[in-house]
Amino acid sequence: KETASGRTLLAKPLTITVNGCSRTDTGVHADMFCCNFRTETDKENDKIIKGLNAVLPSSIGIYDIKDMPYDFHARYDCNGKEYIYKIWNSKHKNPFLTEYALHYPYELDAELLDRQAKDFVGTYDFSAFCAAGSSVQSTVRTITECSVTRQGELVTFSVKGDGFLYNMVRIMVGTLLDINSGKIPEGSIGEIISSCDRSRAGITAKARGLYLNRVYY
Repeated sequence: KETASGRTLLAKPLTITVNGCSRTDTGVHADMFCCNFRTETDKENDKIIKGLNAVLPSSIGIYDIKDMPYDFHARYDCNGKEYIYKIWNSKHKNPFLTEYALHYPYELDAELLDRQAKDFVGTYDFSAFCAAGSSVQSTVRTITECSVTRQGELVTFSVKGDGFLYNMVRIMVGTLLDINSGKIPEGSIGEIISSCDRSRAGITAKARGLYLNRVYY
């Protein structure tokens, strides 16, 4: 603003709190990620989108903004999420997917793993599929859909539920891969869930193949 002396003073920057719908590990991706913030601006949403995209890094793109009730919270009002995990199943690496899919060079039976994945569906205590260090009050989650599909050399694990524990999806994928390799017997997922024992489940698959695919409100 202009002062009596003619000097220009910069206004104090407006502090805006951004609430995200989820927390993720380094290397994880998102096809859809929702967040909310409160603002008194009278700019049209299209202009806000344009302004945000002008200053955000190339790895982030805003494609939609909606006006929500004042007390809306992107994390706490979320009632479901869908994750996918991409596996490049080929003897040869794909340089275009190095950071976007797990390279699995061994034979992978997607139809078998699809049948095994159905045992994740239901409401259970998923302690066996939660990494150490989680501070959640309850480890009970409801999984409504779970599948493994193949399209050429790309195998995709998809899972939808009301919420997910720390590293839960990556451990689910690791368990399926251990079943595929024979390290864990077929038909063991139900027993692993019932055990609530992390050591009974498989490895934690690498972060690079994981995507937050959809968020539901």
